[in-house]
Amino acid sequence: MTSTSHTLPAPVALRAWPLPSAVPLLALAALLAAPLVLTPYLSDLVQKIVIFSVFALSLGLLVGTTGLVSLGHAAFFGIGAYATALASSDAGPGSMALLLPLAMLGAGAYALFVGALSLRTKGVYFIMVTLAFAQMAYFVFHDTHFAGGSDGMFLTYRPVLAIAGVTLVDLELPLHRYYLAAGALAATYALLAVLQRSRFGHALAGIRANEQRMRAAGFNTYAYKLAAFVLAAMLAGLAGFLMASKDGAVNPELLSWHESGAVLMMIILGGLGSLRGAVLGTVAFILLKEALSSEALLGALAGRWQLTLGVTMIAFVALMPKGLAGLHTQWQQRRKENKHEH
Repeated sequence: MTSTSHTLPAPVALRAWPLPSAVPLLALAALLAAPLVLTPYLSDLVQKIVIFSVFALSLGLLVGTTGLVSLGHAAFFGIGAYATALASSDAGPGSMALLLPLAMLGAGAYALFVGALSLRTKGVYFIMVTLAFAQMAYFVFHDTHFAGGSDGMFLTYRPVLAIAGVTLVDLELPLHRYYLAAGALAATYALLAVLQRSRFGHALAGIRANEQRMRAAGFNTYAYKLAAFVLAAMLAGLAGFLMASKDGAVNPELLSWHESGAVLMMIILGGLGSLRGAVLGTVAFILLKEALSSEALLGALAGRWQLTLGVTMIAFVALMPKGLAGLHTQWQQRRKENKHEH
């Protein structure tokens, strides 16, 4: 990657939430305390939200920061999950120190191949190429028997992390799985926050704003985009490892375009270009899905939750064009407009 002495453009994709920076720390504290007061069902639901938040943050790096809309991101999520299951042993628990890097590197390796080809296209062509590669990966796992075919496969033993014979993390224990997922979310959030403020992050934001200008300034935009694509895939692979460890099973639906579409809706709902938005969008999307598919709340209408969820999403996007993360800014703008009118 080469650059000149030109000043990097301001990171236009990174919108700050006008609230104190302590908010993420308070949210993390609440997340860590949650298992102490929640029922097992709610604790499992929160863990699912946490894992999908990692997944959403990984896609946010592509869509919100770099301006690369991908409909095949679930392929890396599924590859991370399958790498965990395939490398696990039936004879005893596998080592997390081996399985976690394997899941992330497996997803990153496929992303390097996909990105090297797909990043030579732009716009709708890039979207379709990423979708095509994701479907190829989906059918490899769905139509072949080495990974269980359409039924998927189970993990006989969940991974453990042991040092000198002392087990530090045992993912057979629900509390260990929960806190590992929470730690992964905190680490992913912190990594992306640092990245956004770095020279690399500013370069990605500049590419999103005007790639031609960045090339004219001497930046190898292809290399920057490929690096972002691979990093996003590795973080999706991390989420895949967490999901496989949580459920103790994997299936081809983890790689389907439905999963890619769902996580894309999460970051749009939360607000593109915002780390908080990716997390908020994930929370809102999963809770909406849970509520709209609950017969206790909606009765017979729960059987048509896809329809009601679709209508709800349309309403949210229409009423909140900047997403949940932009609500405060949107409210302030309306207050100013009302003052000017009076």
